[in-house]
Amino acid sequence: MPNQKILYVTTEMYPYQQESNMAKMVNGMALKMYGDGNDVRVFMPRFGQISERKFQLHEVIRLSGMNIIINDLDQPLLIKVASLPGERMQVYFIDNEEYFKRKNYYFDDEGQAFDDNDERAMFFARGVIETVKKLNWVPDVIHINGWMSSFIPIYLSTFYKKDSYFSDTKLVLSLYNEADAPLGTGVHEKLKFDGITELDALKEENPTFRSFVKESMDKVDLVLKGDEFLEEDLDEKFQSTATEKKDFVTAESIDGVY
Repeated sequence: MPNQKILYVTTEMYPYQQESNMAKMVNGMALKMYGDGNDVRVFMPRFGQISERKFQLHEVIRLSGMNIIINDLDQPLLIKVASLPGERMQVYFIDNEEYFKRKNYYFDDEGQAFDDNDERAMFFARGVIETVKKLNWVPDVIHINGWMSSFIPIYLSTFYKKDSYFSDTKLVLSLYNEADAPLGTGVHEKLKFDGITELDALKEENPTFRSFVKESMDKVDLVLKGDEFLEEDLDEKFQSTATEKKDFVTAESIDGVY
């Protein structure tokens, strides 16, 4: 169905990331929907491995300059934009020196998860939501890809619950076999600062990336398989949620989903 406003929120997208299935899937889905005549935009983190010079990123001054309070600290939000190489489709990058300048994504050189991964996910989710509102562009569909992006349905159903801006927006979530790691016990207090306490994920003593992906599955309208074969715990949650929603397809059969 053409002439829809579709927002892809992802942590990976080709060619900014080269190897992963998620990066290729998001690229393919977004370009297909764009080519079908839809108004498509993509939001992703500006990880330090993404070359601003190579991909011609530039800051959008009118969208930058907001501060987002994370765990009682003001964090400046920078918005950068680029056109997907060879296409006219715009990609927006959420940036912050504290959270995204580092060269690694979620783990340090020794393979240890960063202590502030929870704050980075919270900042990314709120940064996307606030920037879309500032664009005065109401998406018909928000398509979530990647564990950091899964914080968006959580925030929309809690922190932004009384905000009618996205009230008619449908939420779609794609599942992938991403690396998993604990987010640390501090995530409970950090989310509590935003008034978020009633989550199944927060009943866990030390929730992980995947805890919030599973949480978000219950807060979206449609769940897709980004990876054809999911790891056991994800597949179990997928199957149990599918029984309730009865509205599940694979990302490869995206035709007609929107």
